[in-house]
Amino acid sequence: MTDAPDPPQQRIDKWLWAARFCKTRRLAADAVDGGKVKLNGQPVKPSRELKCGDKLEIALGELRWVVCVRGINRQRRPATEARLLYEESPESIARRAQQQEIGKLAPMPGAALKGRPTKKAGRLIRGFNE
Repeated sequence: MTDAPDPPQQRIDKWLWAARFCKTRRLAADAVDGGKVKLNGQPVKPSRELKCGDKLEIALGELRWVVCVRGINRQRRPATEARLLYEESPESIARRAQQQEIGKLAPMPGAALKGRPTKKAGRLIRGFNE
């Protein structure tokens, strides 16, 4: 008998972190637990093993990706190397480009607001409400 080596596998949360879809493994695990990531069309747990050839559907915020896993990397590498770990489907690329174009033409109200209002903005809000 020949012992064929097992194909490389990796936890799905660790792969999302290494492929730079999430900044931390905790955020990746939360996304998987929240049902924002599907493996081959099925919701999964963060500990699920992922292998080359698997299809992932990732929904983070307004963006949606459909990717095919092309590689496994045990460490988080630069973004140029992380892009080699997956191949995005043409439909997904077109959909994301369309979403970005719509966002540029008609931004969501309040999308530019970050954090607490300044003193000046607070006075304007109070003046408007009174």
